[in-house]
Amino acid sequence: MNAEIEIQLIAVLTAASCAIPGVFLVLRKMSMTSDSITHTILLGIVLAFFVVKDLSSPFLLIGAAVMGPVTVWLTELLTKTGLLSEDSATGMVFPLLFAIAVILITRYAGTAHLDTDSVLLGELAFAPFDRLIIGGLDMGAKGVYISGALLIVNVVFTAVFYKEILVVSFDPVLASVMGFSPAVMHYGLMGMASLTAVGAYEAVGSVLVTAFMIAPAAAAYLLTEDLKKMLVISVVIGGVCGIAGYQTAAFFEVSIAGAMACWAGGIFLCAVLWSWWRRKQAAKRVIKNIIGKES
Repeated sequence: MNAEIEIQLIAVLTAASCAIPGVFLVLRKMSMTSDSITHTILLGIVLAFFVVKDLSSPFLLIGAAVMGPVTVWLTELLTKTGLLSEDSATGMVFPLLFAIAVILITRYAGTAHLDTDSVLLGELAFAPFDRLIIGGLDMGAKGVYISGALLIVNVVFTAVFYKEILVVSFDPVLASVMGFSPAVMHYGLMGMASLTAVGAYEAVGSVLVTAFMIAPAAAAYLLTEDLKKMLVISVVIGGVCGIAGYQTAAFFEVSIAGAMACWAGGIFLCAVLWSWWRRKQAAKRVIKNIIGKES
């Protein structure tokens, strides 16, 4: 498969897998949580590396995946004290944990090829060089399979627990009455977001994971009030950002992750303008109806 096609395919699959948990984060007003998770999982990777001393070990992924819910738990712990709001607690926890990770890398793992630049911006352009070889046969870029697996896991999780996630997201009290555990579903969703961030981390970096999780979901939120449509629209927007961002980056010879993030922001801005125009037209119709009734 052509390298350019593989890069765009990885971007589209990653964007689609990020958009699904992103919708629920936006609905639950936890958008900053994605940014927090994508930074703090680096600490999980570093701590796991210190234990196993092997960058190819699956324990690094386990450590990163565990750090996501831990980050959320620490944030909620600070919030429950009543001394800090949720956004303030988030702003305290993730810079601290990320800074600890960076210090540990520079102090104790300087020769371990844990690059903080690639953590932020990813290595999407180099993804086609990391091949999946089975029995001497080149099966293609590993990133395609990883991002594809993430998408399948997120789709299955959402489909199986759709009703529970929906109820917990909008009415935790009702969820408890119906026999659902809001805490279990909450941390299950955070685990899904964390796993997605971990899987997409190496290829696209924390900046693009955050952009793919929040911007398409936020745009979809402004375009429709139907949750199922919101999920579909966010996935489509993410895919468009992946393809258009790569083409833009190739044309102008700029950062791929940066171009994709800019497309995500641009589409969100268009959604904001469309939503504003639609509300303005609705307000005009209401005023016109009121005037018509009075006359």
